[in-house]
Amino acid sequence: MSGEKDLAVLLQNMEPVLNTGEYVFCTVETLSQIPDIEKILFFFKEAEAFTVVLDRTIADEWHLKYTYIASWITLTIHSSLEAVGLTAAFANALKKENISCNVVAAYFHDHIFVAKHDADKAMKALHALKNSKEIQ
Repeated sequence: MSGEKDLAVLLQNMEPVLNTGEYVFCTVETLSQIPDIEKILFFFKEAEAFTVVLDRTIADEWHLKYTYIASWITLTIHSSLEAVGLTAAFANALKKENISCNVVAAYFHDHIFVAKHDADKAMKALHALKNSKEIQ
């Protein structure tokens, strides 16, 4: 199944879920610096280093440095990687509330990382977007 592409359907049926925990973005030179790869959410190889996203308690246990503590919101609708406008719609809704977002598009769902102190406000903004009659 390749996921939904229709923006109106995506917005109407998305269910934002605030995942439990605090998440951090860290960097490592090599993946061998990660004691247990199964404990990370994801990593991304950049030219400078690997960005690793994981639960803050694990980062602390592994003595990894971070400067940003985030909450993780999952949009529980299977959106297609080819869908047009979903990221723009929720990013704009969050922008209107002055909330920065860091987005990860995985195969089944979109995941949004917002500053921990903005989590509740972000959830309200996403629910308002879902209930809006206008396509953003």
